[in-house]
Amino acid sequence: MREAAYEIIETRVPGRLDRLPWGRFHTLVAVALGITWVLDGLEVTLAGSIAGALEASPRLHFTASDIGLASSLYLTGAVVGALGFGWLTDRLGRRPMFFITLGLYLVATAATAFAWNFASFCVFRMLTGAGIGGEYSAVNSTIQEMIPARYRGWTDLAINGSFWIGAALGAGGSIIVLDPARFPPDIGWRLAFLIGSVLGLIIFALRTWIPESPRWLVIHGRETEAEKVTTAIEDRFRLHGVRFSDVSALKPMRLRPRAYTPLHEVLKTLFVTFRARTLLGLALMGAQAFFYNAIFFTYALVLTRFYNVPSYSVGWYILPFALGNVLGPLFLGPLFDSIGRKPMIAFTYAASGVLLAGSGWLFANQLLDAAWQTITWTVVFFFASAAAGAAYLTVSEIFPVEIRALAIAFFYAAGTAVGGVAAPFLFGTLIETGSRGSVFGGYLFGSCLMIIASIAMIIWGVEAARKPLEAVARPLSSAPD
Repeated sequence: MREAAYEIIETRVPGRLDRLPWGRFHTLVAVALGITWVLDGLEVTLAGSIAGALEASPRLHFTASDIGLASSLYLTGAVVGALGFGWLTDRLGRRPMFFITLGLYLVATAATAFAWNFASFCVFRMLTGAGIGGEYSAVNSTIQEMIPARYRGWTDLAINGSFWIGAALGAGGSIIVLDPARFPPDIGWRLAFLIGSVLGLIIFALRTWIPESPRWLVIHGRETEAEKVTTAIEDRFRLHGVRFSDVSALKPMRLRPRAYTPLHEVLKTLFVTFRARTLLGLALMGAQAFFYNAIFFTYALVLTRFYNVPSYSVGWYILPFALGNVLGPLFLGPLFDSIGRKPMIAFTYAASGVLLAGSGWLFANQLLDAAWQTITWTVVFFFASAAAGAAYLTVSEIFPVEIRALAIAFFYAAGTAVGGVAAPFLFGTLIETGSRGSVFGGYLFGSCLMIIASIAMIIWGVEAARKPLEAVARPLSSAPD
């Protein structure tokens, strides 16, 4: 039953969630929701790995520019999906969107396997992107609201790093399905897209065990439901011997529940109240989006064009690259909670930019073969993966709960639109020129963006390590004590 819409209430739900130890419940949340990153990594890797196969397809005959454009349209769909589903996530709840966005992804990625021309391929890729973009809003907001404060940084970075588990799956799958000895050229790439649908179907069932975010329920006046969900979570821990102190020892929060947050208040919060935080979010998200999308969406093209790597062997080069991206957040992630957000985010962004410039110079001067090119990129993205994960962590921590999903969607959309949508097409065009110098110029641009974002973090960064979300950004519905 929904509580009175404008009655001030006192709640200890946030404090009860933050005092929990890590348990099976949190692992379930991380796996069932974090799968979004695995799916995105799978999609991006497949898009890169099949580039050569699409060019060689006897039916489609895509050019490098066509492949870059299709990748940009995937990101365009992600932008639209993030904004639309992000708005719905804040209004209707986190949980309904888990299934709607995942369902859209499953249908669209399966449909891509049956694309018959360039136009149909692009439409299905856009719809796939919309599903993934929508997932980011619902998933990231819920993860932030469910995970205890002292584990939030490392957990978020580790989940974001799971993108590269998907990348490894995509790479491994591409090695099998793109091998012309196993499947004809026009069949292998189609089978590749069915991998994502199978993985998504498995995870669909796991999500039925994830409840609605108690923080969202409280803000929207459904305190009774929030208390019930929180108690059920605590009972899971009690079954395993965990004992909690009297809840009255926790400081209550005073809130004036609301059915929704008007758009004008969302805009005021982003561009007036938290203007500096908004500029920081744009800098971080835009830089990492360009950095990743420019390089990874055209990874296969660089290997096939400049190093003569067969398209069906590209997966072997993506596997170590993916490993570096997974290990970065795992090894560096705990430092974001212990040392702090500001120093670690500034460091990882700056290190990524400097290392990319150095590896780009080696590439431009033909001092690398395919193996060493992969090694250098693996080192670069060991740091860049942690930096990119920290961007999502930042924008999901530093804004109030009432607009968290839409804020994530806004920054994802803005960063992707500014730094990501044009990047694959731009780099596809640069690679098509055959000029290493031109490609190096693109790398330098991406490097500069990362260094600028590092400076922005130093100036405007918010230290959120081990702090409750409500202490980092006071809810808009807070009532005076």
